[in-house]
Amino acid sequence: MEDIGVHGRGVGDVAAFYAGRGVLVTGATGLLGKVLVEKLLWAVPNVGNVYMLMRPKRGKTASERLAAIQALPVFDRVRRDCPEQLDKMKMVAGDVGLDKLGIGADDMERIQQEVSVVVHCAATLKLDGSLKDALHLNTRGTQRALEVAKTLPHLTVFVHTSTAFCNCDFAELAERVYPPPISPEHMMGCADLVDDVGLEDVTKHLLAPHPNTYTYSKRLAEDLVARQYPDLPVCIVRPSIVCPSWEEPVPGWVDNLNGPVGVMAAAGKGVIRSMYCRADYNAEVIPLDFAVNSTLVAAFRVATSPREPSVPVFNLTSGKWRQATWGEVLDHGRRAGYMYPFEMILWYPDGNIRPSRLSHDVHAFFQHFLPAYFIDFMMFIFRQPRFMVRIYKRIAVGLELLQFFTTRQWVFHNDRFMALWRDMSPADRRLFNFDVTEVKISDYIDRCLLGARQYCLKEDPATIPRQRRLLKVYYAADRLIALLFYGLLAWYVYGLFASAAPAASTGPSPMLADRL
Repeated sequence: MEDIGVHGRGVGDVAAFYAGRGVLVTGATGLLGKVLVEKLLWAVPNVGNVYMLMRPKRGKTASERLAAIQALPVFDRVRRDCPEQLDKMKMVAGDVGLDKLGIGADDMERIQQEVSVVVHCAATLKLDGSLKDALHLNTRGTQRALEVAKTLPHLTVFVHTSTAFCNCDFAELAERVYPPPISPEHMMGCADLVDDVGLEDVTKHLLAPHPNTYTYSKRLAEDLVARQYPDLPVCIVRPSIVCPSWEEPVPGWVDNLNGPVGVMAAAGKGVIRSMYCRADYNAEVIPLDFAVNSTLVAAFRVATSPREPSVPVFNLTSGKWRQATWGEVLDHGRRAGYMYPFEMILWYPDGNIRPSRLSHDVHAFFQHFLPAYFIDFMMFIFRQPRFMVRIYKRIAVGLELLQFFTTRQWVFHNDRFMALWRDMSPADRRLFNFDVTEVKISDYIDRCLLGARQYCLKEDPATIPRQRRLLKVYYAADRLIALLFYGLLAWYVYGLFASAAPAASTGPSPMLADRL
């Protein structure tokens, strides 16, 4: 007979594994880290203490900071269904940029006594961040986390959260660790010896063919993790682009506007009207809750299975399961934007994606920068602060970083990831769902947009009917201005031809005729 947990669901093997176990989560205040902590508390009634590594913050005590995190909407259902679980959240003052993760002696002693699972999520996600910072936090930070893991006598699994794009110079990506372009220790040593300016001067040369410091530093970190195997029970999970949740803790949950969600919000507000993107290429994204659930299941599987010959790697990607193209994302995003319009839009949202870089640059000039300069000029006339050009320059940088992933195609092999789902019991599947085949792209885009609207932009869903009416006004104004623009353009062109016609009909001048 199936065991029934406190929430009326089957407990299953995965929840039973985490029962009584202490878990250390680095990057616990990040998007992935918070949802992972929440899922453990909600899904595993008997989970041990969950230690959350957090940097100290001036002016706030540990208890005040922890209370602020517990009050976030992401923990709503824990507060509602099992508030006693919040007592298991333990803040650990520390920093992945420090030796031993900056953990004090007392906290380290408790962690060594209780923790048997480590989930290393901490990272700097800045695609345009400096190489020194990326190496310091993503690569050396992983090295420091591994050193701490070695001191844990009860360790059963160490999970390193990487990215599916850390080997983006390969067109076909298997679930294995690829050789790094340079020794991580050598690269970190060079970064320590060279000043910031000198390192930035050679960054592009060092990164090639990687597009940014994030994927580069993550690739080096994977090598550090792989070399600890099999002495340490380590594994690597590689989520693709993490987007809002499918259903947990609430549909559409997200607390930042990074990546495609930011583009969707900016396009929905009429700010972004052109993007360089291949409509026929696959959009490699994964819902946030699917990334969290599969990470927890992967940790369980590695901890309870015989050691494999090489370090287990899980590509958390849609693969062959459920593929959607960027063109489909755009079509459904445009429909969702009209159905659930944002507040305070700049103009009627009517952007598009362009497969040609030249076409995008032309449209960006006329639809982004020309209006921005006009608005700033009007702000100057009325003695108001100018900001639009500055905003569009930042948008251009962000789009440039993202466009590397929207104009290339990869083949991700995810057999090990698929095997996780195939081998799960019905109870585990209900409690730790990551079945991408159940996700309907139109419904998911709706949830993404509504989540960004409500949780990131703090826009009340009750304003949607009013915004729909207002959107019709913007549409009428947009069509009217377009009609006037093209009408004036046609009138101007007609005037040019009309003025040229009489001159052509009069023939050559008398002086020229005499010479002829």
